[in-house]
Amino acid sequence: MSQKVRVRFAPSPTGPLHIGGVRTALFNYLFAKKHGGDFLLRIEDTDQNRYVPGAEDYIIEALNWLNIPYDEGPGKEGDCGPYRQSERKELYKQYADQLLASENAYYAFDTAEELDAHRKDHEAKKKTFIYNWHNRLKLKNSLSLSKEEVQAKIAAGDAYVIRFKSPEAETLHLKDIIRGGVQIDTNVLDDKVLFKSDGMPTYHLANIVDDHLMNITHVIRGEEWLPSMALHVLLYRAFGWDAPKFAHLPLIMKPEGKGKLSKRDGDKMGFPVFPLQWKTAEGDLFAGYREDGYLPEAVVNMLAFLGWNPGTEQEIFSLEALVQAFELERVHKGGAKFDPEKTKWFQHQYLQEVDNATLAEQFSSLLKEKNITTTLDLPFIVSLLKERSTFLNDVWDQGSFFFQTPSSYDEKASAKAFKPETPELLSEVVTLMKGASDFSAATLSEVIKGWITAQGIGFGKVMMPLRLALVGEMKGPDVFDIAAILGKEETILRIENAVQKLA
Repeated sequence: MSQKVRVRFAPSPTGPLHIGGVRTALFNYLFAKKHGGDFLLRIEDTDQNRYVPGAEDYIIEALNWLNIPYDEGPGKEGDCGPYRQSERKELYKQYADQLLASENAYYAFDTAEELDAHRKDHEAKKKTFIYNWHNRLKLKNSLSLSKEEVQAKIAAGDAYVIRFKSPEAETLHLKDIIRGGVQIDTNVLDDKVLFKSDGMPTYHLANIVDDHLMNITHVIRGEEWLPSMALHVLLYRAFGWDAPKFAHLPLIMKPEGKGKLSKRDGDKMGFPVFPLQWKTAEGDLFAGYREDGYLPEAVVNMLAFLGWNPGTEQEIFSLEALVQAFELERVHKGGAKFDPEKTKWFQHQYLQEVDNATLAEQFSSLLKEKNITTTLDLPFIVSLLKERSTFLNDVWDQGSFFFQTPSSYDEKASAKAFKPETPELLSEVVTLMKGASDFSAATLSEVIKGWITAQGIGFGKVMMPLRLALVGEMKGPDVFDIAAILGKEETILRIENAVQKLA
């Protein structure tokens, strides 16, 4: 690739960014970084009716949270700005005029009612109405009207659109990096609208002009744009420009059943389909991966595997490793099934990698929210609990007993652990604890286990009620680690409380 690689992510600010869009951004980012290229963000806001305030900021914040920021775009002006299509609208008319002058486009004056009547007439005859080579000379446009009639209509302020003149009876040979060769018969293409009389271009014209002016070398986008590829290649040809290379990514499919992943699947099965939380103007709240406690690295790793794999057994990839391994040729053609459990698996793996001091700091903030202040060794507590945790909240669920003395005891466990001789055994344990040279887990373990062995008591008879006294249920890390963290005074207090309540 002699030419510098330049790719773009071009979302419409019509609401929160779906993870399908995030994956498109990620694949563009990975491809650009792999080839030492640029990743651009362009906001396609030509459809002002669907514009949602806050959506653009949301897109930018999501990319930054995932550590895949753009090199050029709104607020990071390069040489090809502005990067919002609404700020570029003066540009597009001259290109529409260029296509009119080269006879690759024409004015069409048909009203919505007239076109609707044609459609209904075709439906009645079991046909589909397509505005193209086979009927354009019978419709109301600058190909069927005289020059004078066209000028008069424009002068009178009649509404018009500018349509692309698709070639007749030609076979296009198109190439897609992921899908290989695609053949299209131009006779099946319709003459798409490129420009509307309100002075705004349609997606097709603005997209081609911007990609050309921004020197985009590779267009990596969702499969839903595959049907537009023929028109886009024809537009490049009509302008006399070199077309970029195209790659159309597979759809992300529902976890169960058929069809593509939607917000409803997330609502039904309790997982987010958006990177960040989104609140609608009506006050509806949609879950986000960030607020649900996922680490950005886990989300990126999960998204990379939706439709791509490295061809090896390796599943855990840092962003840097993904950049090195990523190839568009290894992206699958078929849809990628979304798996919420696999996402949690990635999250669990990444939580294990977070160092204990960092995790302890985050856990400390969680405790503050619960109005808990503590002098306990949080990094050590976190190190004991994280193996069984997937999210930071799980650390709390696993270890809340460190910060709250049990006020009740698991009934089933109590019935099993507390026998008539238990108070006497625990009283012995307390005496041993009081006499221990230091209150470390190693010393406690040695002293108490030594005593149990010497007395010939079953381990369960002591260890079960001891755990129950300290935790309130049969869970948690090594019981001597728990005692060492709680300290002598609190440990003894908890044992005496349990004996009093359960004996």
